[in-house]
Amino acid sequence: MATQLKRSGLTYQDYLDLPDDGQRYEIIEGELYVSPAPNIKHQRVSARLTYVLTAHSVRDRLGEVFTAPIDVKFADPSTVQPDILYISRERQGIITEQNIQGAPDLVIEIISPSSTRMDQEIKRDLYAKYGVRYYWLAHPQDQWLRAYELGADGQYELIAEGQGDMVFSAPPFADLTIPLADLWAE
Repeated sequence: MATQLKRSGLTYQDYLDLPDDGQRYEIIEGELYVSPAPNIKHQRVSARLTYVLTAHSVRDRLGEVFTAPIDVKFADPSTVQPDILYISRERQGIITEQNIQGAPDLVIEIISPSSTRMDQEIKRDLYAKYGVRYYWLAHPQDQWLRAYELGADGQYELIAEGQGDMVFSAPPFADLTIPLADLWAE
């Protein structure tokens, strides 16, 4: 017998009770969002960007980089799984054995054809609400990477962007240069 999942008014406990069926579940402001596994381009960019950021973070003892699936629990009822996130050494206290409790320093979402609105609007607004200071968006299809910083008004402001074979650099890793061609290569 199939179990009927309620779609709104969900809590963190409801999130924990969701089936482990290969789908990606997230609860944003009590609403359930389900998405399929990412495509190959998405995963390539995620792996390469994670590698670059992790190597830099470990070498300079800056903090930790994590990749999905990892739960970021904001206030109940919002739990999401960003594609990549970074937590500075100074803020390691938000890392628990089960999940991340609060706003990472940086969240990176990699846009898939099915996630455009989710990444550019719904999650962006959620991350701003809960104080994620830096938000990067990568678009493998169109080959661009954009960095945003949370402004005093609570809105994200574009602070850096690159495309194609440009070299990209942005806070919180301002001293790191990322050759974007390496991210997009097949």
